[in-house]
Amino acid sequence: MPTFAENRKARFDYEILESFPAGIELFGSEVKSVRAGKISLAGSFVIIRGREAFLQGAKIEPYQPNNEASDQEPERPIKLLLRKDEIEKLEKADSSKGLTIVPIKVYNNGRFLKLELAIVRGKKQFDKRQTIKKRDVERDLKKDF
Repeated sequence: MPTFAENRKARFDYEILESFPAGIELFGSEVKSVRAGKISLAGSFVIIRGREAFLQGAKIEPYQPNNEASDQEPERPIKLLLRKDEIEKLEKADSSKGLTIVPIKVYNNGRFLKLELAIVRGKKQFDKRQTIKKRDVERDLKKDF
């Protein structure tokens, strides 16, 4: 399962409570761009509108900039393909205070592109410091061996 894009900042800024795989509805040229690694998940989030989930703020660069379709937007809302029970769970999380839904990574599952999204809670500053400290200790331990 090759990973095409990962939102590493989300893992640092948020505490991940639960994650879901979701299908992505893309145009053909967008699929080629994603497989070429021309996608950015930085600053993107998931919204629920009318029993449907959409990815907002993800930027997909054109596959061939000179041949790009004129009506195609690089930051358009992308429909996510989820089951009804997953959408209901995401809707409850989105409406509760302090929780949000962010994409974690885009990967390949067979011939399909999937998006891993997660219900997250924001970390406080001292939690981030603990994460940095833990990462430094693990790095020092690996260096000793």
